[in-house]
This record gives sequence, structure tokens and C-alpha cells, in this order.
Amino acid sequence: MVDFLLFLHVIGAIGMGFYLVLPFLLGRASRLAGSGQEGLAEGLINGNRIAQYFLILQFLTGGYLISQNDYTVVWIVLVILLFLAIAALAGIMTKPLKRIVASIQAGQSATSHIKKAQTMSFIILLLFLITIYLMKYPFYQELP
Repeated sequence: MVDFLLFLHVIGAIGMGFYLVLPFLLGRASRLAGSGQEGLAEGLINGNRIAQYFLILQFLTGGYLISQNDYTVVWIVLVILLFLAIAALAGIMTKPLKRIVASIQAGQSATSHIKKAQTMSFIILLLFLITIYLMKYPFYQELP
């Protein structure tokens, strides 16, 4: 059972890889024409939604995997806080992405919305990389 859930956990991590490329995709958005920005933003909204489903998979499988080892409380709390921060920022980032589409459809500039989304995506990228590091090098409790 543990091996299968670890496999699902790795699949979830691969799905969250969307957040590794998101800041760079948003960086390209400012160089596109209006309809290109709109299409890219719609694609990123869908990609973000799919990545959020992978976040749920990570939460469920990670919760089980945490229960199977003797991790320190500090590590568990830190990992959960990082996970929640990623999930919260990914959810908040949906609004600027949707506003990019709305601005383009209204014939207005979407530059400020692109910058907001790009800033949040860089923060998510940083949090995700820290999480990956902590998964690779967890803190275990010492045996007495």
C-alpha cells in the first residue's frame, strides 16, 4: 500500500511541476498580442485548475505517508504550512489570470494583472522548491 501511495505522490509532484514553468510562461505573456495573451491566460487558468487537483492528491497521499514514518513535529508543521501556502497562493492567483482575459476582452491593458500573477507564481515556485528540498531531506526523530 505504501509503495502505491508513494507512486501516486510522485505523480502528484509531477503534476505540480506546472508551477515550475508558470512564472516563465507568464513572462512571455507580456510579449504577446492581445488575443495571444487571452489564449495563454485561458490555458494557464486551466493548467492551474489541474495543478490544484494534483495539490489535493499530494495532500491526501502525503498525509498517509507522513503517518508511516517517524518525522519530527517541526518538519511536519513546516511541510503542511508550505503546502497550504502553495494552495492558497495558487487559488488567489486565479483572479489575476481571469482578469487578464477580461481586460483583453474589454480592450484594456492587462499588464498589471500579468505582473501580479507573475509575482505570485514566483513565490509559488520558491515555496515549491523549498518543499521539494524538505521532501528529499526530511527531519527524522532520533531514537532514544
